[in-house]
Amino acid sequence: MTSQRTLNRLFTLHSWAGIVTGLLMFIVCFSGAVVVFKNEIDLWANPSLAQLPRAEKPAPLDAVLAQLHTHYPGATVETIALPDAVNPSYFAFVRERGAPANTRTKVALRSDTGTVVGPVDSQLGQYLRMLHVFLFFGPRWIVGFLGMAMLVLIATGIVIHRKILAELFTQRWGRSFRVVMSDLHKSAGIWGLGFHILIAATGAWMGLAPLFEQDYKYVITSTDATAPKPARKAGGDATKPVPMQSLDALYATAQQAVPGLEARYVSLRRWGTSTAEAGFTGNLSNHLASTARVDIHATTGTPKKVHDPRTAGFWSLVNGLMEPLHFGDFGGLALKWLYFFLGMTPAFLSISGTLIWLDARQQRRREAEATQATAGGIAAAG
Repeated sequence: MTSQRTLNRLFTLHSWAGIVTGLLMFIVCFSGAVVVFKNEIDLWANPSLAQLPRAEKPAPLDAVLAQLHTHYPGATVETIALPDAVNPSYFAFVRERGAPANTRTKVALRSDTGTVVGPVDSQLGQYLRMLHVFLFFGPRWIVGFLGMAMLVLIATGIVIHRKILAELFTQRWGRSFRVVMSDLHKSAGIWGLGFHILIAATGAWMGLAPLFEQDYKYVITSTDATAPKPARKAGGDATKPVPMQSLDALYATAQQAVPGLEARYVSLRRWGTSTAEAGFTGNLSNHLASTARVDIHATTGTPKKVHDPRTAGFWSLVNGLMEPLHFGDFGGLALKWLYFFLGMTPAFLSISGTLIWLDARQQRRREAEATQATAGGIAAAG
């Protein structure tokens, strides 16, 4: 049995953790619920793209790349996004000649012919994702920290509200604002408890695991800091234009290296030079794990790096499961709607918790003022 003193401390921790993180928690949770429909939002914001034909067999990647080089001569094609169940088109991110280093143009292309449609006018869905994952400009560990804070709020809330089953259907509508809001707060927290734990744990993992991984690699590699580095070859052959392998042939090689790979993105690095690479990143057919990747030398067609979460070890598989479980993009439209409605509940909890805290604070202030007034009246009468 938890003592009353411990419960009071946990209640204080629960209250202040919610107040300190409340605004950021609301932004992250609200944007996370909406960003489940990222691709649908992008189509809604660009209605002309939704009207483009959907090809049963998309145009070859080589044709798409040739169209981009024709329409944007001298530009650097960095990424090509393949059509999927929602988006009927190819998309490419192009850095045009003379553009600032951090500026990219998102270009849409027809999936049946690879013909360039033109720049995408709105990237609302991507902006929402950036808001959810990075708060636009912050490091991802901040959102990971919010995931940990959410786990603390869940744990303390469970201990504080010990009669969870009895409170499942408790809603006293005719009482004061704080009582009504408190009942709604508890009901939303209890009914969405499993989902909240899932979202908080996966969000904390994706935000903080890379930070610990970087620290671990730094410690491991720091012992090699004094090792002599190989001398670089002179002559600048790395930037000399050389023939590239077929992008479609490279994709076939990637699928041989990782059976079942369904590439969502193709990244091109130093394309046209002797050190060119093509990276194929995507999901695995009939498997929940995401972010399988194959990097291939574009001049020789030989794989350079292969990441298959099914064979890369337990922790790699766990890491590959985090993103689909967090964003709910593996089960179709019905699952997205479920994630949306459940995802709105932690956003509501951040608002309702703040309102309850403010109302309780005002109530204590009114009681203190009433006590002072009563004491003053007694003193005057005496």
